[in-house]
Amino acid sequence: MSTAPVNIAILVFPETTGSVVYGMYDLFLSAGRDWSIVTEGRPSPELIRPLLVAKQQEPFAAGNGVHMAPHTTMAQCPENALICVPEVNLPPGASLASRYHEEISWLKQRYAEGAVLASACSGAMLFAEAGLLDGCEATTHWAWCDVMRHRFPKTKVHPQRALVVSGEGQRLVMAGGGTSWLDLALYLIARTVGLEPAMQVARVNLIDWHNIGQQPFARLARTRQVEDAVIAHCQIWIAEHYQEHNPVNAMVRLSGLAERTFKRRFQQATGMSPLEYVHALRLEEAKQMLEASDLPIENIANEVGYEDAAFFSRLFRRKVNLTPAQYRKRFGALRKSLSST
Repeated sequence: MSTAPVNIAILVFPETTGSVVYGMYDLFLSAGRDWSIVTEGRPSPELIRPLLVAKQQEPFAAGNGVHMAPHTTMAQCPENALICVPEVNLPPGASLASRYHEEISWLKQRYAEGAVLASACSGAMLFAEAGLLDGCEATTHWAWCDVMRHRFPKTKVHPQRALVVSGEGQRLVMAGGGTSWLDLALYLIARTVGLEPAMQVARVNLIDWHNIGQQPFARLARTRQVEDAVIAHCQIWIAEHYQEHNPVNAMVRLSGLAERTFKRRFQQATGMSPLEYVHALRLEEAKQMLEASDLPIENIANEVGYEDAAFFSRLFRRKVNLTPAQYRKRFGALRKSLSST
């Protein structure tokens, strides 16, 4: 009995590049097919059917001159399709709401209807413009992280993560800058058709999982873009010392400011209170440890700075909508398998 392939619709528009669009397209199409070709000498039935979707079906040239030929329009996109948004190839801070009004409205509608939405690079800004990231964790290209944080203060932006999964039912998937769209494609393959096809795609194409995230590339630019140099200095310090006892008090001392002044300026600069910021860093590190190791949850809690494992578990569930054990079960196998290929 054959199973219909999964539809993944890649939303295209002139301000994108062919490398991301067609790179993801090729990886989705590769799932199941290419491994059979190289190991058995014949292709297997397709597991994923990628298609290019746009406002209108007429061909156009992308920002780098690559020819784009949409298969269908947004209005005619299959109802069961997972929607994938590539990067927005515009200067950080450019106005997006009016330029992409129809695309943003369509994404909002599809999410309300239960679709999974994914984005590569700065494509996550369209999710933010649609109001889908309020109260959610998110990532985007490091050059857009401060823009997202200041335009959408209800969004919890994580520049250090190459991949963030959040939203209702974990239906928002965002990759960070550069080639982290490779991580996005592998994750979506694993999520839709299984871990083994994703591992096969990684092996055939020699793809490495971006364990280091994008923080090393973002730190200098983020510090430069934060107007408050004192707070920027504290951000750099806390990125290496979040596990310490009373890190907020340590940042206050480091800043040389009165406590109330420091907290006010930190909130203005980052969109988060100092304690929220510390919790966010700790939980992101805990996620990576849950994904990449078999350490007991109590040990992970202690490693990231929580002496009370029960408090850590409650906080994790409140922020992530999964218990640490559930998170490890759902994402640990994918992370470890892809990173070992």
